[in-house]
Formats: sequence, C-alpha cells, structure tokens
Amino acid sequence: MITTAIPAKPVDTFTLELPKGDTAFLRTIARKMGWTLRSNRRKMSSYERSMRDLDEGRVYEYDSLDDLIKEIEG
Repeated sequence: MITTAIPAKPVDTFTLELPKGDTAFLRTIARKMGWTLRSNRRKMSSYERSMRDLDEGRVYEYDSLDDLIKEIEG
C-alpha cells in the first residue's frame, strides 16, 4: 500500500483596517476565493449591541402590552 502526504498550502496572514461599508464586499470575495477571515474585534458590551440594534432597525415599539402580546402570538 502506498500513501502520499499532501503538503499543506502555505498561508500568508494579513491585518487590514477597512471602513465598515467595505467588509461585506471583502467577505464576498473571501467566500468565493475559499479564504478564511477571522475578525479580531473586541467583544461588544450589551449597551453597544443595543445601540447597534437600534441603528440597524431591530428595535420595535408597541403602543401597549396587548399589542406586543398580539405580535408575539402571531
């Protein structure tokens, strides 16, 4: 029985600072090229996540508790 070892592909590692608007484009290119992206951003606090949700429109307002319950129940 003959076995061969396939050598690992050499890898270069880069650190980039990009505007937030360009990261989606970079992720698209990376996915198509088979690259691996790792983000080294620090973990956001609960307040920062809440503010991001507000900025991105993931916060909803209801006039009353009854309206909220109706929305949850479907």
